[in-house]
Amino acid sequence: MTTKISVVLPNFNGRDLLESYLPFTFKALQNTGLFFEIILVDDCSTDDSIKWVKENFPSIEIIQNQTNRGFGYSCNQGIRKATGELVFLLNSDIQLTPEYFLHQLKYFELEDTFGVMGQILKSKNSELEIGAKIPRRRGLMLKADFQYLPEKSAVNPPTLFLSGANALIDRKKLLTLGGFDEVYSPYYSEDLDLSIRAWKMGWKCYFEPSSLCFHLGSSSIKSSSSKSKIKEIYFRNRMVFHAIHLESHQLGLWKLQIFFFDVLPKLLLGKIWIVKSYQGLNRLWPEILQSRNNLYGLRTKERSIKSLREVEKEIISLIPPTSYLTGVKP
Repeated sequence: MTTKISVVLPNFNGRDLLESYLPFTFKALQNTGLFFEIILVDDCSTDDSIKWVKENFPSIEIIQNQTNRGFGYSCNQGIRKATGELVFLLNSDIQLTPEYFLHQLKYFELEDTFGVMGQILKSKNSELEIGAKIPRRRGLMLKADFQYLPEKSAVNPPTLFLSGANALIDRKKLLTLGGFDEVYSPYYSEDLDLSIRAWKMGWKCYFEPSSLCFHLGSSSIKSSSSKSKIKEIYFRNRMVFHAIHLESHQLGLWKLQIFFFDVLPKLLLGKIWIVKSYQGLNRLWPEILQSRNNLYGLRTKERSIKSLREVEKEIISLIPPTSYLTGVKP
């Protein structure tokens, strides 16, 4: 039975965002009738975020990083500090609706629930930004760009992954997986990786269409990194994900696929940053091997762990027939 929710809120120079959206977070938590705590992990901000929080929300527990280590590292610090049965991973640019949690607690009555998320709408026009994700293939590559929106009456609709912006997760299961894999630092793909590891363990990630929240956008990333740097990290981490999750016998063919169908075409179009993505993948190979070994360790401990292909098939089989496809996310 759930009695407490621990909110883990990473922050980097987000003073204005905290002022705008923290009151909505408190309201949504208070409406659950449960105990709650908010753990703010500051990733070496240079603004007055911490001073403002201490003055206006003294009940919030603060962890201050001395260096900027990125999203996954900050979240892991908060996860280890959390004491609730459920951990809610929340971005500072998310505005929760008052009833956000009320439709989600029921999922944790199911023994195999890893976590659940709600709809993320664009704050400017209330259009759907992130719905329930559908897996699809391009060769050996798993794509996460298709999504669907189930009817509110749908029973336990699945999603390929839980967005790190608004994921409510079983803390014990989260700790079993070790939280986010920090190989993806500073950002991108760590939430996909975490959710796939959960699916491989036999747990499920759900999407609750009645839970709504609004997203300002990746403001902290965009303000601190150039467009080319963001693309470089995004594509590097997509490669890292596949290097970790594909079966050993698939890696050789996969390397050929990414070189000839991802790296080379972009390079011919003058997108030089893709070379840095590829170089970054190679530099991270020792950490990638460690992540693969960690998954193997879980497989040995649990005696069985699903392949990426088996996870895809399972998710597709669970999608409610009344759902409708919302298209490819730009």
